[in-house]
Order: sequence, then structure tokens, then C-alpha cells
Amino acid sequence: MNNISDARQYSPATQRNREPILEVLSQILPPTGTVLEISSGTGEHAVYFAPQLKPRKWIPSDPNPTARASISAWQEQMPADNLYTPVEIDAQDSLWVVEAGGGWEYHQDLENSPITAIVNINMIHISPWESCLGLMKGASRILPKGGILYMYGPYKRNGQHTAPSNESFDNSLRSQNPSWGVRNLNDVVEVAQNCNLELVQINEMPANNLSVVYRRI
Repeated sequence: MNNISDARQYSPATQRNREPILEVLSQILPPTGTVLEISSGTGEHAVYFAPQLKPRKWIPSDPNPTARASISAWQEQMPADNLYTPVEIDAQDSLWVVEAGGGWEYHQDLENSPITAIVNINMIHISPWESCLGLMKGASRILPKGGILYMYGPYKRNGQHTAPSNESFDNSLRSQNPSWGVRNLNDVVEVAQNCNLELVQINEMPANNLSVVYRRI
């Protein structure tokens, strides 16, 4: 017998990184408001983070309908009253559904609990560079002054890989799609600065990943 739970997908990395990421988020997120997650993937992070980050609300999103079905399925198994149903957002889009004029059915909620943070985990290396550009532009449009953009994933530092495993991962990504690959942190920071986002914190994370935190200025 089929039900929505059959749509659940699993990412082994989530089990390894969710606690370290939550520790950082607990320290850097604004104390109130709504968190928008761009590229939520399986939804495992969303259902884990949302109940532990109350009173903040959490909006998961993904451009992939299979991913959104997985997010909904995880929500059925692990419901949280501060977790919205997933929305369709492609970071490259010039207007996101949660923005004014985007047509989101819960948009009125944002008047009382506006988006004060955007979270993006493991996206920019498995998507075209234009997705990173779109993410920064969206954060610049949506976040209020002092709002937080949190990004997690592998990076090159000063153009060099931080570990042989990251170099192998980068080669694997580029062999799958030439527009993918581990990004140079300096390039990402420059894009952020051009979008009124200042770098405020870098945390070393498990498996040679980084938590990179920006603030809207």
C-alpha cells in the first residue's frame, strides 16, 4: 500500500553534519522571525532543525519536485508546528515565491514573522555558478538589515583545496557536470560583498566543510 512516506529520501551526510550545523545555527540566527532554507534536498535537515529552533519558523524549499515530495513525506513522519510545507524556489529565479508578488499562500504570515535568515546547505558545488549568484541576489532582496545568510559546504581557500578528499570530490563533480565544482571561498565572498552581504564568521566543520556566515548590511 502506497502512502506519502514512500517518497522519503535519505542523505547519509545529514546524519553526520546536522548536529554541528545546528550548534552553529543556534549561535548565529536571529532569535525570532522566519528562516528560509534554499535547496532543502531530502528535507531531513528541515525536520531536524525546525523544532529545535523555535520560536523561529522554517520554510523549506527546492526546485526539484522529487525533493519537495521527500520533504513533505518527512514532515508527515516528523511534524512540527513551526515548519511550513515546502515551496518551489530556484535560486536563479529573479523573484522567489515568498517575496511580495510571488503568490505564496502564507505570505501574510511574514508580516508578523518576517524572513530574518536564509540557510543554504551543500548547494553551490552541485549547481551552476549562476545558482550561487542567484542565492546572493535573493538574500540581498529579502533579508532585512542585520539578517543572516548561512552557507555550509566544501570550499577552496585561496584557490587551493583544503584536503585531498575535497580535490577528489571536486574532480568527480566536474566529471558529472562541468558547471559544478567546489568553489573558491574568495570568489563567493566577493559576490556576497557585491550584494550587500558582509562576511562575519567562518567555522571549520566535519569532513573538511565550512560554515560561512554573512550579514546583510
